[in-house]
Amino acid sequence: MSICAVIMAGGSGTRLWPLSRASHPKQFLSLHDNNTMLQSTVKRLAGLDVQSYVTICNEEHRFFVAEQLREIDKLGSIILEPVGRNTAPAIALAAFLVDHDPLLLVLAADHVIQDEAAFTKTVNAAIPLAESGKLVTFGIEPNEPHTAYGYIKRGERKDAGFTVDKFVEKPSVELAQDYVSSGDYCWNSGIFLFKASKYLEELKNFRPDIYEACKSSMANMQTDLDFLRVDKEKFESCPNQSADYAVMEKTRDAVVVLLDAGWCDIGSWSSLWEISDKDINGNVLHGDVILHNSNNSYVRTDGRLVTAIGIDDLVIVSTKDALMVSHKDSVHDIRLIVDHLKTSSRNEWKLNREVYRPWGKYDLIDAGENYQVKRITVKPGAKLSVQMHNHRAEHWIVVSGEARVTNGDKIFLLSENQSTYIPVGVLHALENRGKVELELIEVQSGSYLGEDDIVRFEDLYGRSSK
Repeated sequence: MSICAVIMAGGSGTRLWPLSRASHPKQFLSLHDNNTMLQSTVKRLAGLDVQSYVTICNEEHRFFVAEQLREIDKLGSIILEPVGRNTAPAIALAAFLVDHDPLLLVLAADHVIQDEAAFTKTVNAAIPLAESGKLVTFGIEPNEPHTAYGYIKRGERKDAGFTVDKFVEKPSVELAQDYVSSGDYCWNSGIFLFKASKYLEELKNFRPDIYEACKSSMANMQTDLDFLRVDKEKFESCPNQSADYAVMEKTRDAVVVLLDAGWCDIGSWSSLWEISDKDINGNVLHGDVILHNSNNSYVRTDGRLVTAIGIDDLVIVSTKDALMVSHKDSVHDIRLIVDHLKTSSRNEWKLNREVYRPWGKYDLIDAGENYQVKRITVKPGAKLSVQMHNHRAEHWIVVSGEARVTNGDKIFLLSENQSTYIPVGVLHALENRGKVELELIEVQSGSYLGEDDIVRFEDLYGRSSK
């Protein structure tokens, strides 16, 4: 029986702020190796009989997903959730989509698996259980009383796994210690394997409201470029619930298979420090970092030089617009900083200074009253929308590459050191028809400079005016 990989790529990743933000969360970042976490999740399936891929994400992140999967030639189907409704509905959408009732291998896009051979061996060992109608979940042998994970108590041996005695929510330290000491519990990885039809059967039995909402949402599905859009109104009516609550805790056919493959969900900076290669002083360093007399710390910078003297057990993360310093034991409180940014109406919780778009990216270099300056990078073959602005004028200066510019009723090419001025209200567009990236500086001036002052007339990526 073939496998359909179902990749859950939603989530905001705020626990890894300031690198991970709502508009560009951790699953789309390269944190543990040279691939993004989404790409690593897909590439580790190479040893399995995976015949198809379904990735589920939200509207805002759809171009990250499409571009990153296209880079590794695993585009597959991409379902857009109009709103987040947790894992039970998300899996149901995939189950309704697939043909020929394959096994669904459900994976989060933000997990690390360090031993891919062991992962492949374990999943293959679980296939007969799933083919026989069992709903398989994969459990991780705990090496410490971790309070950030849910637990599974295993029962009797069942072929390659165990029957599930019960699921337990994230426990207190004392309970977690008891679970680990007993030897009867494992961490709940959130990875599943089961027939699509079996999951839908159990979902219909235990949560018919979720089943019907997802079924009706998929009945009115629309195709949009690389994406599948479900019925927004129908899906919004769907209850918010995890697959554990909706199905796995209720079914009599749940089994747990132990997975010993160096699993980690990278739920914090300290957990990333734990699984990363360290220097002789126990430090993990990324970027231009110089430490002296410092130990067991995680220091990361995406540009400027960061130095530290006499520090121990700290996490220091420097981005272009924020600096975060925390003791490793306190990184779980980063969410409080993110909450404060939200309530203070600051953008740093959501947006990076460097913002990615389907055509490339821009970096907000400087801003002041009635002006701002961006460095724009346009990928080969990409084109910004045909647009105009009601409140701002723009001046473009090409740094490298060649730009095909539409400025009012004129179309012309600009090379390095050449420029053009676009007055307020003039239709314009920018395109890179070359083989290398196009780099330019954009100087904006006007009474209002917000990103919502864009009136789009044509767009390759199906975006509307904002």
